[in-house]
Amino acid sequence: MTPSWAQLGKIDPKALWEARLQAHHAVQWVARAACANLMPMPGDTHSNLGWDATQGALVSHELRGRSDALRVGLAVGTMTLLVLRDTSVIEQFPLDGQRHADAGAWLDRILSAAGLALPSGATLAYAIPAHPVGDGAAYISGAQRGEFPVLANWFACADDMLGAIHGAVPQGQASPVRCWPHHFDIATLWTLGEGDAHTAPSVGIGLCPGDGYYAQPYFYVTPWPRPAAERLPPLPPPGDWHTDDFTAAVLTGEAILALPDRAVRTRQFLDAAVNVARRLVAPR
Repeated sequence: MTPSWAQLGKIDPKALWEARLQAHHAVQWVARAACANLMPMPGDTHSNLGWDATQGALVSHELRGRSDALRVGLAVGTMTLLVLRDTSVIEQFPLDGQRHADAGAWLDRILSAAGLALPSGATLAYAIPAHPVGDGAAYISGAQRGEFPVLANWFACADDMLGAIHGAVPQGQASPVRCWPHHFDIATLWTLGEGDAHTAPSVGIGLCPGDGYYAQPYFYVTPWPRPAAERLPPLPPPGDWHTDDFTAAVLTGEAILALPDRAVRTRQFLDAAVNVARRLVAPR
C-alpha cells in the first residue's frame, strides 16, 4: 500500500484502540511462526517483523522448510494472515468472524505441510495487552470496520518516514526498520558508541500505534542511557517529553493531524528530536 499522510485523519487516532488491540493479538501468530522455526537471536531480532509495502503487511523473516522458504505475515488493513513465497501470497486466512485458535490451526496446517515447526508449539516470553480475542472471542474486522485500513496507513507512513531517516544515518550505525511484536512498535535504533544493548549510547526512533501511555499512535525519539529529567531541553512544538517509566520526545497522532504538511513537519520534528537526543547521550 502507498502511504498517505493526508488519509491519516479519516478516523480519530484515539478511535483506533480496538483495531490496534485485535491486530496486536493477530500478529502474535506471525511471531510464533518465527519463534518456532528460527534460531533465537540477541534482542529477539529473529521474531521481529518487516513492513511489506506491496501487501500492506507485517511479515516475518524467511522460514526455511524441507524444500521451500516461506514468510508469514498479517495484512493489517484487511486483518488477513498471509503465507508468502518470495513476493507472492500462496495462502491467506481472513480473520473476521474467526477465533484466535482457528487461525493457529490454519497456520499449523500450512507450515507443517512445508516441513516447518508448528507455531502453536512456540512459547512467547512476554505478555501483551488483554483483549477478548485472546480469550476465545471472534475477531470483528470486516470491511465495515474502517479503523483497520487507517491503522495500516499509520504503519505505512511510519515505515516510509523511518526508512528515510535510516537512510540518512551513517552506514552500519542504525538497525533495520522493524516492528517488534511485544510492544507492536516499528522502529530503528541508532547506536552511537561502544557497548552492548544495555550500555551503548543510542537513540531509538519509532512509531507506537498506541499503548497504556497514549491511546493513539505516536512517534517517539528515545535517548539511552536515560537522561535525568532536569537535563531535558525544550522541544520544538507540538512535541513534548514523556518521562513516566521511559524518557522520549513524543509527537502524538492528534498533534500530527493538526499540522500543515504533515509529513514534512513530522520529519522536521523527528530530526530536531534526534539531534537533541544525540547531544544528551553521545560520548564526549
